[in-house]
Amino acid sequence: MTSVDQKANLLVELFVEELPPKALKKLGESFAQVLADSLKAQGLAAADAAVTSFASPRRLAVHVAAVADKAADQAVQQKLMPVSVALDASGNATPALLKKLAALGAGPDAVAGLKRAPDGKAEALFYDSVKAGATLADGLQKALDESLAKLPIPKVMTYQLQEGEGANFQPGWTSVNFVRPAHGLVALHGSTVVPISTLGLKAGNSTQGHRFEAKVSPVVLRDADSYASQLRDEGAVIASFAERRAEIVRQLQAAAAKAGTDLKPIDDDALLDEVTALVERPNVLTGRFEQAFLEVPQECLILTMKANQKYFPLLDAHDKLTHQFLIVSNISPEDASFVIGGNERVVRPRLADAKFFFDQDRKKTLESRVAGLAKVVYHGKLGTQGERAERVRAIAHEIVKQWSLGTVPITVDDQDHFAVLDSKAQEAARLAKTDLLTDMVGEFPELQGIMGGYYARHEGLRDGVAIAIEDHYKPRFAGDSLPRNHTGTVVALADKLETLIGLFGIGQLPTGDKDPFALRRHALGVIRILVEKNLPLELPAVIAAGVSAFGELIQNPSEALLGFFADRLAVSLREQGYTAQEVDAVLALKPARLGDVPRRLEAVRAFAALPEAQALAAANKRVGNILKKAEGQTEARVDAALLKEPAEAALYESLQSVAPQAEQAFEAGDYTGALKALAVLKAPVDAFFDSVMVNADDAALKANRLGLLATLHGAMNRVADLSRLAA
Repeated sequence: MTSVDQKANLLVELFVEELPPKALKKLGESFAQVLADSLKAQGLAAADAAVTSFASPRRLAVHVAAVADKAADQAVQQKLMPVSVALDASGNATPALLKKLAALGAGPDAVAGLKRAPDGKAEALFYDSVKAGATLADGLQKALDESLAKLPIPKVMTYQLQEGEGANFQPGWTSVNFVRPAHGLVALHGSTVVPISTLGLKAGNSTQGHRFEAKVSPVVLRDADSYASQLRDEGAVIASFAERRAEIVRQLQAAAAKAGTDLKPIDDDALLDEVTALVERPNVLTGRFEQAFLEVPQECLILTMKANQKYFPLLDAHDKLTHQFLIVSNISPEDASFVIGGNERVVRPRLADAKFFFDQDRKKTLESRVAGLAKVVYHGKLGTQGERAERVRAIAHEIVKQWSLGTVPITVDDQDHFAVLDSKAQEAARLAKTDLLTDMVGEFPELQGIMGGYYARHEGLRDGVAIAIEDHYKPRFAGDSLPRNHTGTVVALADKLETLIGLFGIGQLPTGDKDPFALRRHALGVIRILVEKNLPLELPAVIAAGVSAFGELIQNPSEALLGFFADRLAVSLREQGYTAQEVDAVLALKPARLGDVPRRLEAVRAFAALPEAQALAAANKRVGNILKKAEGQTEARVDAALLKEPAEAALYESLQSVAPQAEQAFEAGDYTGALKALAVLKAPVDAFFDSVMVNADDAALKANRLGLLATLHGAMNRVADLSRLAA
């Protein structure tokens, strides 16, 4: 080791068998972060020390800049005990104090150096000492142990060690647990090996390169800083996950440009991360398949190429699949034709299977599969998919009915439109789940809904029904598109509400981070549809209609479900940039029409920017508190003849002028105008509270003043609870 306090860059690598590709990115980040954080916490590395992580299919590594070979010593002050306990009447050390000092490694001579200082109401003795800083060997061992213990390992393996230390070690019998068997450990401080160990391995300065293309084996590392370059040049490995990923992206784009004008590889970050975790040095090649396969829906072909083969399908300028695909190979032979040919031979049977499924599925209509849904269990307590489909139909009918009632005025044309919409929604809801019985969806569950849409179009179902069947799962994830037509919108809402109501009704609610039925996602889907499409539907009424579709099968979950929606909506709105105060102010009124919420929020934001806002919000809060304390129910009614004080008369006159303006704007949906109209109330409200005693001795005056405040409160809180804006 170098001399005390000397700093050098540190490199630690754990060489293992192939790591799980879907977990590699997180494993690499965690290994580096936890190890570096531990070194920093021990004072061996500065808080701002540069940390570089490496992760390839067979290694986890980290490079930490300017690591000391010994941490600085630290002055430590330790409280011992109260003076009254530590010293006797003569000021001599008591046995208790001497025992405490002995436990700290100090003798009686340390008594004279103890410090007295206030500790609450009494004095205590404190002992100053110096704690020796950790050596790099000890500190790095601790950091490595912590790092491995905290790795987010998806599944642990148990394997037997062939080499190890200790009297109890038996080759082939001593077992360890880790994500994959480990075969090498590197720990370099500059060019010096740090003597640490783990998983039966002792640290050294050599590692392995590419299985087939390394120029030398093993790769003997000169120092910590040469790690990445030596692995690249001698070992044919790009150790950095980020660099390897960027190189794959570069090669994919270059290969796509070479394959044809305006071609592009499919954009899929998850696939890109997985492929990055499968190769040590990427080599992108172009493969082809017969164009006849393009008769199969492209979603099927794309899914089988991505999921089964990890290929990147090539799309044209219109996002249509072509007969070419990109292969990310882990080898770079002089003649790549054998690699390309092998991958083409592998993909053809997969595509042939997809074509076979597609052809076979089209021999039966969706209608002919409806009866089969009665044989598919949806949930032990909620029946079959057939029963579920009937509930979705019933809920869809109620949604159309409520939608029609929310459209004012409704004309003969509107009636015809809603009658057709109801008919289409009923048909789509009845057929939406039938593709679960097809061979294609049986092989690729991710295609449910999508295949139903294709089969519906093949059968020539009514315009809009096929799209509704395809779209009824939308939005499937955050950022996904919404259903494209009214029929799809109705069925998507009905389907999600059926799931939420049913599972809430049997008590299967999400808990903590566990949400096996994706109920949070379903709720956000309902919220997005209602808000972004600004539908004239009231959520409580829609939920009530949904509950009735279950009959006696469930307990009524309306109250819990409305709270769940409110929580999901609040989280979503805060993520969109609205403040907690703005969100609380709007949601405190429990608006039934979620489509109104964005306009209410914008109105609250505009109101809060007014100079009168804070004073009115504070006054509103005060009014609310007064009304809460009032005995009995206070009616918003005022007898003008009882307005004795000039300030209360002035407030009443202002309300008589302002309230109709605010109400008119509110009814027109101009929520911003409704709130801004209230600004003129600041002066009369201030004057009222300055000079009027609400709790007058005269019962009639008191009741009248409470009525005036109730009228004010009602006028101010139509759009939002403005008291939530009070600082």
